[in-house]
Amino acid sequence: MTTLQVQSVASPFVVDLSAIMPQLKMSDAQFYEFCRTNRDLRIERTATGEVIVMPPAFSDTGNRNAKLLYQVMAWAEQDGTGETFDSSAGFTLPNGSTKSPDVSWIRLERWNQLSTEEKASFAPICPDFVIELRSASDSLKRLQEKMTEYIENGVRLGVLIDRKNQTVHLYRPNQSPQILENPEVVSCEPELQGLVLKMARIW
Repeated sequence: MTTLQVQSVASPFVVDLSAIMPQLKMSDAQFYEFCRTNRDLRIERTATGEVIVMPPAFSDTGNRNAKLLYQVMAWAEQDGTGETFDSSAGFTLPNGSTKSPDVSWIRLERWNQLSTEEKASFAPICPDFVIELRSASDSLKRLQEKMTEYIENGVRLGVLIDRKNQTVHLYRPNQSPQILENPEVVSCEPELQGLVLKMARIW
């Protein structure tokens, strides 16, 4: 058995598999098994097949993620039109990449069109709404590129929260990103009626 051991990694890194799989991109099944074998890591895949490994979130980032998830779940329970997912959920986007947003939401009518088998894997669907929370080790440029990719693949509203600079970047199709400076609240309307994120405990 071949293992890859990485210690003291604070930021995402790309795993180069070309030495053992020359000119071969992981199939969906191989990628699924790779992720199952490395459950302690958050793993994503680019549209070109590169595997991106992300270490577990730092404690304070995990705390803020939980607070964001709670707000979206509380809204979703009352709204009743969709399903909410945490950062452990992976989705296969139309361009072939596999992404795991910090928080995501999918309309029920779209989620229910998937088979049981599709739901039990990295579901072949792009969320309608995503949140990415920048941690201390995250590159803002990388996250901005990731948000653009979400929009290009079908996300209706993307929220990028930059705690370091206390700004919120809102991404929508066919629009330039809207940047909010140190907002107290962030409205997710009209895409998600009634969802307003309270930022006081996120900063």
